[in-house]
Amino acid sequence: MDGAYVQTIHPNLTGTFDLTVAVPLPENAGIAFKGPSPGGKFDISDEAAQTFLAAKGNPNGRPNSDVLKRVVNAADILQRSRNYWTIDFGPQAKEEDAALYEAPFEYVKQRNYEAKITEGKMPRQKWWLYERPRLDLRKALAGLTRYIATPRTAKHRIFVWVPADVMANDATVVIARDDDYSFGVLHSRAHELWARGMGTQLREAESGFRYTSTTTFATFPSPKPTIEQQAEISAVARRLDELRRNWLDPEGTSEAELKKRTLTNLYNARPTWLANAHAELDKAVFEAYGWPKDISDEDILKNLLALNLERSGDRASA
Repeated sequence: MDGAYVQTIHPNLTGTFDLTVAVPLPENAGIAFKGPSPGGKFDISDEAAQTFLAAKGNPNGRPNSDVLKRVVNAADILQRSRNYWTIDFGPQAKEEDAALYEAPFEYVKQRNYEAKITEGKMPRQKWWLYERPRLDLRKALAGLTRYIATPRTAKHRIFVWVPADVMANDATVVIARDDDYSFGVLHSRAHELWARGMGTQLREAESGFRYTSTTTFATFPSPKPTIEQQAEISAVARRLDELRRNWLDPEGTSEAELKKRTLTNLYNARPTWLANAHAELDKAVFEAYGWPKDISDEDILKNLLALNLERSGDRASA
């Protein structure tokens, strides 16, 4: 293993301890989800969306804004926003009810029904709806003004805030939390190492690794902070988010320069201010775990695995 002899090679290709014995924790249930999967052509440009939004005269007397949402995918998070929208009639809308939003419905019909017929293919049942609308995710997001999203596959494990009225699609994992504390813990080195250890590497490191709601988030044992520690993590997390936003969209910057200001480019360069912000966050999170600030990566993973097995009650697997 990396040039060193080991007595055992575990299923996760390590020779120290086996993270594959970690199990989902009840405390993480119903929080993280894969984003909705369209299974068809529902996304539209901002220009098309504005045309639909301006249209009047639906037979139900309702505006098309009922069924139009801004949408983000992994590229929107890591690069610059495409400024796209999606047509979403709701997870269980009947065809006759969706048809009352005339222009959006006819758009979806032409691309997901008529186009399939023309191609000699059988349109799937309920072609006017998202194929996998993620009902459990929608219920978890109810009442939130924002939520956390991360790309399913990425070189850097980056999380962002997304407004509740924006849909993050199936290229993302959605965490139904709106508090700065959760945002901070997810950005800590502890979670980064756990995500890499539990995720699937794609070819070389530059291609990134996968993050899932089931094997990565569900198994991660968060700290049990005091009120003071939770407040400190929240404050440092807000500061990290503020610094990144200021860097991404500085006032008076040209369009050409803005195209270069992406989260991927930022984390590739990792300037000192960003490294310092993450170091402050790691310090606060480690204190909540009761760990020393100079703890090694190996000890972080060993401690997290022990916590996972302890909380799951599966000590026998340790």
